[in-house]
Amino acid sequence: MRRDKRQIQTAVLGSANSEEPLVLPLEAIELDAFRSFHEHDSFWCGLLLGGCGGQLTTKLYTDRVCHFAHHPGPDGQPHICGRQARSVNSADHLYVKSEAAAWLRNRGARADFEFTQLGGAPIGSVVDIQLEHKTLRVHLDQEVAPEWDAGHEPVLGVSVPVGQDTLIDRWYVHRIRLDSEGTARRVRIGTEAFARPTEWFVLDDCEITDRGLTTPAVERIVQARTTRPRSWSPGRTKREPDVNVRARDLLKRLGEARWAGAAVAVQRLGRELAGLSGVNRESQELMIVALREARAWLDEQAEVRRNLFAQLDQAVTDQEHGRISSLMVRVNATAAHNRTVEEDAIAERAADCIADLSRAMQEEIKERFLAESAAADASTRVGNILRNLQRGEYKILRPQVETLVRFAETASKRLTRSQARQIEAWKQKAGLTPADSTAPDDDGTRQMKHKRPLHRQVARRYWIKWHCPRCTAAPGKDCTIADGTGTGGLRYVPHDERLQPILDQREARQRSAARSRRSAR
Repeated sequence: MRRDKRQIQTAVLGSANSEEPLVLPLEAIELDAFRSFHEHDSFWCGLLLGGCGGQLTTKLYTDRVCHFAHHPGPDGQPHICGRQARSVNSADHLYVKSEAAAWLRNRGARADFEFTQLGGAPIGSVVDIQLEHKTLRVHLDQEVAPEWDAGHEPVLGVSVPVGQDTLIDRWYVHRIRLDSEGTARRVRIGTEAFARPTEWFVLDDCEITDRGLTTPAVERIVQARTTRPRSWSPGRTKREPDVNVRARDLLKRLGEARWAGAAVAVQRLGRELAGLSGVNRESQELMIVALREARAWLDEQAEVRRNLFAQLDQAVTDQEHGRISSLMVRVNATAAHNRTVEEDAIAERAADCIADLSRAMQEEIKERFLAESAAADASTRVGNILRNLQRGEYKILRPQVETLVRFAETASKRLTRSQARQIEAWKQKAGLTPADSTAPDDDGTRQMKHKRPLHRQVARRYWIKWHCPRCTAAPGKDCTIADGTGTGGLRYVPHDERLQPILDQREARQRSAARSRRSAR
């Protein structure tokens, strides 16, 4: 067997037979925290993942994504495993079982779960959930085609296709997707109907009824289907010519399409109706009325569409990100086809705005993670330096206390009161502060006053554009350690010398704005 070089992103905890999955972080900075959290855990190429049952270790890289890897064989050669599914979604069937079981327990219900392998499909393609009076068959991929009249209710993954005829006949179908949250995956249930966008819900918003799985969208769809007006009734006819049967079928489908808001379908069905010939007088009268109403409806929809794109264009101009997201949902639901060049340009600019916002949010999350990691590392360094100071291991006191103070500023709230008192005492002993530089805490103890570190005042997206005068890091590059250790490693946070000019400019702009406001008065 040839070695499979695809990267393994999922494993199970504790043993090869475990049903407890987890996903490995892709970034090196996140893997450090992951390793610390799972310091006493073991990772396995689980049998329920289609794996070999061998133990896994984590591989950290800075130039590519991190991943799990097998331990080498006894001969030192790479381990060979026949596992087929290795990506972040390869353990989704285990997450489905775990979340569905917890959801049902909270409702006082129970179920039996089976990872059914139909027709040789790999494990994980299908999850059967046997309830007391109902069976849900979850299709996570396209390996097994759904059966609509087999005594169970299909729930389809986002990649599983469903025809428009099925949506019309069944009124709706349920879908499932799993979203990554840290090292876990969370289940979302969607309800899709003909010519309607799929509405997504968390499991807690869903219920199990006599009808089966239901979401808040189901009641709206059922109510709309059962109360919509009918413009005509086909009645019972005998030996009616085929062309009249065809006309009545097209009229029914045209009414369905108008009710569902499907402009493309209305246009197509209208053309087919207009092209029919040889119909009887009754059908012809119905066709004339239906086509006149369809044309008027299409004119109304065209005006709605123009207004929708005009609103989206204005929202992009005004950079109203919340409104852009809301309008894009409507645009994709009602105007996804036959767009003009101008409409395509507006939609593309809106998509770019949403992507920029997403990148900014990701950058903000990364900055928070970097700051927390830096604080944790600094807290550890503070403890080490304090212990060495107590043992008298430093011949020259002042430089070490200065280093201690720098780490203490980064550690901030992670410091204990005892550590804060010790730091203040060492600062006094090294001549860095006067004897009264401590302040009483609420409980009467005295501890050092922490000044907010500069790296918490300037976001990464600003300082990364500047060069660092201390370590000479170029714009776009992180600062390197420049404290004489010679390690050349990257710093968790930038040097203050890189941040201070930005803060100075910010303060100067604020002063200038204040003067302008005073002058305007």
